[in-house]
Amino acid sequence: MNREVLISKWLDNDLNDQELEAFKNLEDYDDLIKLSNSVQTFKADEYDTPKELERVLSTITPITIGAKKQTHWFKPFMRIAAILAICFSLYYYTTTLNTNITTDVAQKTTVDLPDESSAILNAKSLLVYNKKSWENERDVALDGEAFFKVAKGSSFNVITKSGTVTVYGTQFNVKQRDHYFEVICYEGLVGVTYNSKETKLKAGDSFLNIDGKIIAKEKENRPTPSWLNNESQFKSMPYKEVLAEFERQYGITFSLQNIDNEQLFTGNFTHDNIDIALKSITLPLQLTYSKTNHTIILKRE
Repeated sequence: MNREVLISKWLDNDLNDQELEAFKNLEDYDDLIKLSNSVQTFKADEYDTPKELERVLSTITPITIGAKKQTHWFKPFMRIAAILAICFSLYYYTTTLNTNITTDVAQKTTVDLPDESSAILNAKSLLVYNKKSWENERDVALDGEAFFKVAKGSSFNVITKSGTVTVYGTQFNVKQRDHYFEVICYEGLVGVTYNSKETKLKAGDSFLNIDGKIIAKEKENRPTPSWLNNESQFKSMPYKEVLAEFERQYGITFSLQNIDNEQLFTGNFTHDNIDIALKSITLPLQLTYSKTNHTIILKRE
């Protein structure tokens, strides 16, 4: 039995056991099954197929032929419609499929984007982009923190819950956490849109918003973010932000006793030694700590 007949009977769900084995031996069997499976995930708009088919047929001038003849052309017509639906669903599925990259606690990863741009994700972050639409829209969605090196080309946008960063240069860092939004430009020029207002940053400039308040910062003199070298640095930063970053890097939880987590902290901690890191964030504030499983209790001396 030839290939076309087998596929036709498969679409009609009319294969016997012998024909089914022959169908499975087709060279493109796997591709046909993938097409069939992909259509299961496609949900089109509400559409009454029998009603629309009846409407179309009613516009066609009837031809005086027997019932058998009418059935003869109707079944191939439905098979063609089924094939077109499968092809359309596959096209829709592949062109709207997003690429999602996530990092876990204490994890960092480098993402190579379609145009030779790259992004390095910090711990507990999510980056989303679409390969198919990349040539027309170089857009990425970010939840967390990432350092970007952008290749020259059309506009490049980093979209976050707090605001959008439009790239005019090449290297910058974006950090978007709960009630925290920070952009640092390391090279070139970037624009930060927050509350419908754009602020342009040159190399060394920063945009920082904590709890809805824009915070002024000194010029950034480092060539790259400290976290790329497994260290978190802070200058006059609320202590709660220090603890939150510590939790992301070490996968622990803090419990505070009689400690003001809004007090400002200046210092740093390493990402590869928890004991040294704990001393770095407690000794300057004269705090003590104790460990219970994955919880660290902080107290004031």
